[in-house]
Amino acid sequence: MNRYDAQKTPATFHVKSFGCQMNVYDGERMAELLGERGMTAAADGAEADLVILNTCHIREKAVDKVYSDIGRMTREDGSRPMIAVAGCVAQAEGGEIQRRARNVDIVVGPQAYHRLPDLIDRAGRGEQAVDTDMPLASKFGALPSRSRQARPTAFLTIMEGCDKFCTYCVVPYTRGAEISRSWSAILDEAKALVDGGVGEITLLGQNVNAWTGEDDKGRMQGMDGLVRELAKIDALKRIRYTTSHPNDMSDGLIAAHGDEAKLMPFLHLPVQSGNDRVLKAMNRSHSADSYLRIIERVRAARPDIALSGDFIVGFPGETDAEFEDTLKIVEQVRYAQCYSFKYSPRPGTPAADMDGQIPAEVMDERLARLQSLINRHQAEFNAATVGRRTDILLERKGRHPGQLIGKTPWLQSVHVTAPELSIGDMVEVDIISAGPNSLAGQPSRRKAA
Repeated sequence: MNRYDAQKTPATFHVKSFGCQMNVYDGERMAELLGERGMTAAADGAEADLVILNTCHIREKAVDKVYSDIGRMTREDGSRPMIAVAGCVAQAEGGEIQRRARNVDIVVGPQAYHRLPDLIDRAGRGEQAVDTDMPLASKFGALPSRSRQARPTAFLTIMEGCDKFCTYCVVPYTRGAEISRSWSAILDEAKALVDGGVGEITLLGQNVNAWTGEDDKGRMQGMDGLVRELAKIDALKRIRYTTSHPNDMSDGLIAAHGDEAKLMPFLHLPVQSGNDRVLKAMNRSHSADSYLRIIERVRAARPDIALSGDFIVGFPGETDAEFEDTLKIVEQVRYAQCYSFKYSPRPGTPAADMDGQIPAEVMDERLARLQSLINRHQAEFNAATVGRRTDILLERKGRHPGQLIGKTPWLQSVHVTAPELSIGDMVEVDIISAGPNSLAGQPSRRKAA
C-alpha cells in the first residue's frame, strides 16, 4: 500500500468539488478552515500535500468516478498526497471507501467537515480517520468567519438536509433532516461577505425555501422575511436563491419577488415530471396543475421572471404518454433554462427497486426530445433580450483582451469588451446579440447604481 508520509505535516491543500452549489460552498468553507490552521491553497492537486475530493452522489457512477480519481493520485516518484474523501459519497460509503481504496487517509461526511483539522492530525499519526456523524449541533458555529472573497458573488448556505424523501433521491440519507441556520448567523455571514467585497449572494439549501427561524425580536420568519432583512444591507446589490421545492413556495416569498428590488427575477423551481402518476410515484407533493398554478402566481407578482426547472426522464414505469405530459408542461411554462437527466437508480432509494425500469435507448430518445424543446425555449428567451437595456454585475474575465463577463438579473451570461471596467462593477449595458447560451452587450457608458 502506498502511504502518505506520516512524518510530513500537510502544509498545502487542494479542494476539488463536484456537483451542486452546496458542494462549492462546502469546499470554500473547508478551504477557509484549513487556511485558519495555517495551510496554503495549492493551484491544483499535482503538488498539494493534501487533496480533498468533495464528492456528489446524485448522478450515476459518481462512486466509480471517485475511485478513478483516487487511483490517479500516485505520482511518478511513487509518492502521493494525503487523500481525503468528503461530501455525499463519503457519507454514503463511509469506511467502505478505505477498505476499497486503502490509500485514502480521511473520510468525512458533509455534516462533519468542521472536524477536518482533527481528522488530518489523526491520519498523520496513522490512525483511522472516518467521521460520517450527523450531529444535532450545527457545524457552522465551529467554522471560521468568512474571509474576503476573490469574486463579487458568493454562496451562503442557510439550511441543509431534506425531509421530502423523493423516491429517487439520496439527499435525506447523505445530508440528513432539514435544519435551518439561525437568523443571526445568516445575517452575520452575509455582512462579512459584503464587507469582503461581495455584491451578490445566492442563498443555498436542498429545499432552500423551507427555511424558517426566529428573527432578532423572537418572531417566526420564513425565507421571505429573511430576504427582506438581507436586502437592508446597503452594499448588497443582488439576492438569489436555489434550490426550491413547490411545496414551500409561500405567499410571502411570491410577494417578495414582486416588491423586493434586490431579489432577482429568476426562480429555479423543479417539477421533475409533467404527469401526476409519475409525480406520485416519485413522492413529489405537488401535481402538474398545482405546479402550474404556482407559476401563474409568481408571474403575476413578477411578470418578467425567468424560470428554471429540473426534469427526470425514464423514471420507472414511465410510459410514452406520460412522457408526453412532461413535454406539455415544458411547452406551457417555457423555461429560460433547465436541467434534464435520465433516471439513474441510486442504491438504497425506493425507486431503485421499482418494477418497470426503462431501457437506456428509450431514455436516450426521450431525453433528446426534451432537451431539444428546452434548448429552443432558452434560445427564444435569450433572443427576446436583444435590444433591452439592463444591469449586469461583472464577475470574471472573458477569453479575449479587455473582455469581461457578467450576469443579467435573469441569470444570463453577458460578455462585454470594456477595458476601463473592473470585476465587481455593476454596469448598465445594451444587449446587442444572443446565442443559445450567452449574450453580447455593450456598456451604455453609465455605471449602474
